[in-house]
Order: sequence, then structure tokens, then C-alpha cells
Amino acid sequence: MRILISADMEGATGVTCPDDVLPGGPGWERMRPLFTDEVNAAVEGLHRAGARDIVVNDAHWTMRNLMPERFEWPATVITGRHKPLSMMEGVQDADAVVFLGYHAGAGMEGVLAHTYLANTITGVWLDGVRASEGRLNAAVAAEFGVPVIMVTGDDKTVHEAEDYAPKAVGVAVKDCLSRYAAACRTPKWAIRAIRKGASEAVALAGRREPVQAGPHRIEVEFDADHLAGAVTVIPGVEPSGERRVAFELPTMYEAIRCFKAVTTIASASTEEQYG
Repeated sequence: MRILISADMEGATGVTCPDDVLPGGPGWERMRPLFTDEVNAAVEGLHRAGARDIVVNDAHWTMRNLMPERFEWPATVITGRHKPLSMMEGVQDADAVVFLGYHAGAGMEGVLAHTYLANTITGVWLDGVRASEGRLNAAVAAEFGVPVIMVTGDDKTVHEAEDYAPKAVGVAVKDCLSRYAAACRTPKWAIRAIRKGASEAVALAGRREPVQAGPHRIEVEFDADHLAGAVTVIPGVEPSGERRVAFELPTMYEAIRCFKAVTTIASASTEEQYG
């Protein structure tokens, strides 16, 4: 049985501000061990419940954040950017997936809430429902027949997951007070809770019948009109309202790859101060 851990950083305990997650800074250096220890706790919990083939996808920013030398339990670590399925690389061969350190989506209430881009994007909708990265990634997993068995992050993230992954074990390691403040559990508490949750989650693992729910429509709202214009160079991406674009594709696999292209072009079309 192969279990994928898609590991983002904003949802780790102690993380509350951009400096905590921006690669290269002192805050990021301080939080890397805490983030890594939460991932290691999930790996340990999965192992203790009988899982032996565990793949960890470093899914945050440059995707070079984890410190594998701190891992105490066996796992394969996917590191680096420009992976075919980005945050979900590895789901193709998995029997279950854990969303670790996830966060609320753009325009939602939650610590460091965003969807792919830290700012720039103010909202994303999947088939008419406002979507976080968790909801988007769960739809990708479902298309491969892979269940989401655990979600960790702040309380808002875990609550949202009850809708898109109702059977998944939820572990809230902090409670959102604002986008930049949280009541955080201690790292030792978070590690124990994640380890326990992962052990319980193994019982939910196992491939399902792939969900063929397409076509899928994704709508993206930006904070500036020129960004909506910039991304329409992608075939099939069309204006859908003020500062909005939308596209529809037959499968979630195609849709998430198109969404990645949209975010890449939008990111390249911003200036440092004015966006």
C-alpha cells in the first residue's frame, strides 16, 4: 500500500505570518524543523498502523523546505518544483493521500489564506464552489480513485475538509484568529495528534472507483484587471467578469494543469510593489 503525503507549510503549528513561510528568511529557517517534525509524525503514525510505502511530496513554494535528515521513519521525499502534478505529484500511484499543513483558500477565513499565489488571486471556484487548494487537490485525487484520509492545518481548513473529504481524519493544530494570527498548539501536542490521526487514517486507505465528474469549470478572480487579460493567452481561458477568467476542461487532471499555467503567467505579470 502506497500513501502520499502532500505537505504544505502554512498549516503547520506556529506558522502565522509571511516571514514564517518565505524561503530563505530567518522565520522560514525557524519553522522548517517544526514543519518537518509534523511530516515525520505523520510518517511514523502511518508506519505504526502498517503502511510501509510512504511518499512525501514537498508542496510548499519552492518545494525545497523539508529537512529529510530529521526524518526518523522511512519515506521517499519528492523535492523540487515543476512537477507534472505540482502539489499532487505522486497521487498517480497512491492508494491514499494525506493533506498535511494545508490552509484555507483565497478569500476565505483562515491563517495565511490563499490559493497557489500568496496574493494576486482573490478567489477560485471549482464547478461553482469556492475552492481552496485542498478542494482542488481532492478533486484530482478522486479522479485517480485515491481517497483523502487525513487533513491537518488550522481549524478553518479542517472544517472545510469535512465537506470535500467527509471521512478524512481532521487534525487542527491551531485556531485561526485572523489571517496573520492563531492560537497555536505546542509542537509536541501537534506531533502527538498528527501521529495518532495518521495511525487512525490508515484504515481509510485503499483505491476507490475513479470519479469521472468532468467536465470541470474553474473560475479565477484576480486583484487587478491586467492579470485577467494576461492569462487569456492560454487557449480556452476566457474573461468571465470583472477581473475574472474561466475555463472548462474534460478532466480534473487537465483542469489543474491549466490552473497551474494560469497562476504561473499571473505571477510573472506582477510588479513588486503594485502587483
